[in-house]
Amino acid sequence: MTRKILVTSALPYANGSIHLGHLVEYIQTDIWVRFQKMRGNTCHYVCADDTHGTPIMLRADNEGITPEQLIARVWQEHYDDFAAFHVAFDNYGSTNSNETKEFAQGIYRKLKAENLIEVRSIEQYYDPVKNMFLPDRFIKGECPKCHAKDQYGDNCEVCGAAYAPTDLIEPFSAVSGAKPELRNSDHYFFKLSADSCQQFLREWTRSGSLQNEAANKMQEWLGAEGENKLTDWDISRDAPYFGFEIPDAPGKYFYVWLDAPVGYMGSFKQLCNKQNQTPPNLPLSGEEPSAPAPDKGRAGEGFTPLNFDEYWKPGSDTELYHFIGKDILYFHALFWPAMLQHAGFRTPTKLFSHGFLTVNGEKMSKSRGTFITARSYIDHIKNTEYLRYYYAAKLNGSMEDLDLNLDDFVAKVNSDLIGKYINIASRTMGFIEKLGGQLGGVLIGNGNIASEDDHLDPITYQLTQASLAIAQHYEERDFAKALREIMKLADEVNFYIADKKPWAIAKQNDQENHLKMVCSIAVNCFRLLSLYLKPVLPKLVAQVETTLNIPALQWPDAFHLLPDGHRINTYQHLLTRLDPKLIEGMIAANQESLKSMTESTAVAKPAIAPIAETISIDEFSKIDLRVAHIVNAEHVEGAEKLLKLTLDIGEENPRTVFAGIKSAYDPEKLKGRMTVMVANLAPRKMKFGMSEGMVLAASGETPGLFILSPDDGAQPGMRIK
Repeated sequence: MTRKILVTSALPYANGSIHLGHLVEYIQTDIWVRFQKMRGNTCHYVCADDTHGTPIMLRADNEGITPEQLIARVWQEHYDDFAAFHVAFDNYGSTNSNETKEFAQGIYRKLKAENLIEVRSIEQYYDPVKNMFLPDRFIKGECPKCHAKDQYGDNCEVCGAAYAPTDLIEPFSAVSGAKPELRNSDHYFFKLSADSCQQFLREWTRSGSLQNEAANKMQEWLGAEGENKLTDWDISRDAPYFGFEIPDAPGKYFYVWLDAPVGYMGSFKQLCNKQNQTPPNLPLSGEEPSAPAPDKGRAGEGFTPLNFDEYWKPGSDTELYHFIGKDILYFHALFWPAMLQHAGFRTPTKLFSHGFLTVNGEKMSKSRGTFITARSYIDHIKNTEYLRYYYAAKLNGSMEDLDLNLDDFVAKVNSDLIGKYINIASRTMGFIEKLGGQLGGVLIGNGNIASEDDHLDPITYQLTQASLAIAQHYEERDFAKALREIMKLADEVNFYIADKKPWAIAKQNDQENHLKMVCSIAVNCFRLLSLYLKPVLPKLVAQVETTLNIPALQWPDAFHLLPDGHRINTYQHLLTRLDPKLIEGMIAANQESLKSMTESTAVAKPAIAPIAETISIDEFSKIDLRVAHIVNAEHVEGAEKLLKLTLDIGEENPRTVFAGIKSAYDPEKLKGRMTVMVANLAPRKMKFGMSEGMVLAASGETPGLFILSPDDGAQPGMRIK
């Protein structure tokens, strides 16, 4: 039975470039969608730029353009980058569209009718120079706990303390530098704490719609039965703000995270309008142009009328899947389904959450040249399917982080794609061409495969039968297992070629038929391998289809072979080895561009916090700094910013320290590292336990938080002088 499937990826924010970390998600989604379409399922893939919020407004103001001009420019950059990596959306829109506005306001009205919207007056900081209320991250000041300077308005990145912006000492606006004023303002809240929301979310998060790891995390956030750990969600922001105005609330705008997921609905509605050939709504001022048509090879010929309600109304037998990063699980697994449920829409069939990307085992780094944009990769490496293959070889459908080891990247591409897959064609297709360009001696009949008894060579039969297992791996998003199976089959075909030695047969007299049979079997196997690799390598396989003189491969083609007499085209080299020097050049270029940015102008150089008052050596000597071994690092239940560290500084018992570094570090990556801690800081009782010290970290105006590490050879407990 043909399935009807709607798939989305998280919406990239229109305030920056697409980088290799983003691409993990979009490549993963695109592979899955391509597989579904190859199987004959009706599958639509939509996405959009996330375009609203204070950062967009401020960036546009700094550039001297309107927000609409900014998001239109970034939209095109994003679309071009995705297209270069063969991520083929059926529609790529923008949250700044009439469709998204209509759905956002409609959902709000339904929630309000359900008595799930409440207006409350809150006190918050106001920038008297920019005439705007300030989000927490746009307020800075001195930490009220450890007195570190230049800390954000919600938590200290030095000691990890969480607090309200009003607790900051000498706060200032990160926008204008002015001293903010406290003012009252009415805000609109979605009552997530309501019994109906709590009960629904307890049931939904246990319904199988989440991966086990994600479901367990949701239960932590929801608490035990009878607890009410969810707080109401502030869904409004005050003018000036770039976004949609809340109905009947002049000067109040939807918080960006309310209309961002609604963008899935808006983008799909645009697809419905296009596919049903209805006139589109007039665009909002400055809205981006309509997305280019999807790949015809994926979407098929002609149009099938699309019914929006069929995919979004409750009780539908269609399927809805969201691919997201684990960092936005909270919004997609709690806020979003609660909004949909209480506004009369269906909830997602499943959320597929993935981990973060590291490069060479570490966070992407501008200083090391490993913070690589999609455009930088395109400019230096050019072949984007190398990265698609490598990511697929690492993705297993879990929430584990994925590491792009650049040396392994080169080795795996060259070993698998060149040494195994392409090697089959390059060793055999030339012989077919010399023998007249037609296949022969493979099987009797029209190529339909019923059983091994159909005069089929064992190696070919083995490849056809593998299609079921490989399909299951793709379905489960375990692309790594699928590619391992495919490359294992490629090895078998190469063993077959090495055993038959067609180059030796070619030197013998009267062996043309034998040579044609051996090489035709290899070519048929190459076609099957190409079919299995097509979701991952769509451009390369399109070249193979041309060379083999066949129509676009679909999954059922695994049970058919090219018949005797089929004519192939002249073989031309399909792929070149990945040169390690290209990787070196890309890394060097990224480091150089960072150097140029910091040296070319004083404006681009990050500002540093003012130097503190001078102290004496005696005062400094009172601080006991020690080398600490991170024995363990773990998340803290209920804490959004903190990690719990177990530190060995040579004492009989290790110490526990709570550090506000969750946004910058995966706890698994911290285990075993050496760092520096203040050992004689008075223990401090926190909400989550007693903190027995402080780890040292560096931060500044630019994003980033970096814990300090001693040089190699330092041992736990050594004093830093």
